[in-house]
Amino acid sequence: MTNERRVILHPDKSSLAAAVAARFITKAVDLIAEFDEASVVLTGGTMGSAVLEAINASPARDSIDWSRVNVWWGDERWLPAGDPDRNETQARAALLDHVPLDPDRVHPFAASDSGVELDEASDAYAALITAHSPANAAMPNFDITFLGMGPDGHIASLFPERGGILEREKTVISVRNSPKPPPERLSLTLPVINSSARVWLVVAGADKASALGLTLAGAGVNEVPAAGVEGRRKTLFFVDADAAAQVPENLIAPGQFWTGADDHGLVI
Repeated sequence: MTNERRVILHPDKSSLAAAVAARFITKAVDLIAEFDEASVVLTGGTMGSAVLEAINASPARDSIDWSRVNVWWGDERWLPAGDPDRNETQARAALLDHVPLDPDRVHPFAASDSGVELDEASDAYAALITAHSPANAAMPNFDITFLGMGPDGHIASLFPERGGILEREKTVISVRNSPKPPPERLSLTLPVINSSARVWLVVAGADKASALGLTLAGAGVNEVPAAGVEGRRKTLFFVDADAAAQVPENLIAPGQFWTGADDHGLVI
């Protein structure tokens, strides 16, 4: 199937989070029905948490067989376990602690107080990904990877004009001297992000408008990392009106009217 890249517009952050949550629930149910499991990569940030909170609040939440959901993270801050700034901590509070996940299917990055060094944690997560990848496959088989985007166009912990965004061999990297705190992080690389069948970027706020415009205009990946994102089947940008200020109208498909074969024609 040819990769599809679309921008789906919603009027504000609240309706954006609710719409992405509804779409995720529908897709997760379909994936589990077809493949007996679904693998999702979570992101942090305000909108990442908002989407998870909206999933948790949805009346349809329990239509998902959560015991069949595999949970990964796109990046993590190198902080102690339970620190409120860790993506894992935020995801657990927003959704994961409220649904009956199989603990063996939840794969957080190591914490800074876990007794391993940063590079050891990076190597361990890479090994875990390999162990859960299809036989003889170079990359995992993620169904949905959620991403946020910074005002500088960064995704996960892959920042502009830093070596991490250009890494092509490793699946996971250690990040030091991050331009935003904390300085040390762990991150999936662009090739493993793009190995996902579907990459969903959830972007809100006027401070993201310039970076989003550059991303969709084909800026260089070293300058605007989000420009390099391309899921195997779909790359969808779910955005609010403020973030879409510099997006050409011909690239926008209103969310409430969007349909597609990948979602069995369902209007969400």
